[in-house]
Amino acid sequence: MEDRERYISNAIRWAKEQLGSKEYLTLCLAFVEDAYENSNNVEIFGGSTAKESADEYGASDNRGVPEKGAFVFYDCFGTINDEYENWGHVGLCIGNGQVIHAWDIVRVEHYKDIEELKPAPGWTSPKYIGWAAVDRVFKGYRVL
Repeated sequence: MEDRERYISNAIRWAKEQLGSKEYLTLCLAFVEDAYENSNNVEIFGGSTAKESADEYGASDNRGVPEKGAFVFYDCFGTINDEYENWGHVGLCIGNGQVIHAWDIVRVEHYKDIEELKPAPGWTSPKYIGWAAVDRVFKGYRVL
């Protein structure tokens, strides 16, 4: 992917501009996808939930420190629209193991510390799955 570094820096810049926002409550996947799509005028295609995307991208194959620009995935169970399931959780690695993600607000934590976040009532704490590199996330992408 020839524009890899530009795509990553644009996404991180856009994501940081959202710090403190409550707009993405329960929409963590939309947040990380918007970071890449809105800042780079592209469309990416993953699962319909963070957990589906983690499985589709093979995130469990990458269990160490996530690389900059990666989607960082967690198992996370809870109820949305009366359905209890593993919806997952996802954030965007901004470097040095730091992840920007939409929880109660858009915030930054070390990828290991996300497992310690207090979940909403009826939800489980996130459990680290692994990460997917931007090259994998962009498989089949299109420029708008």
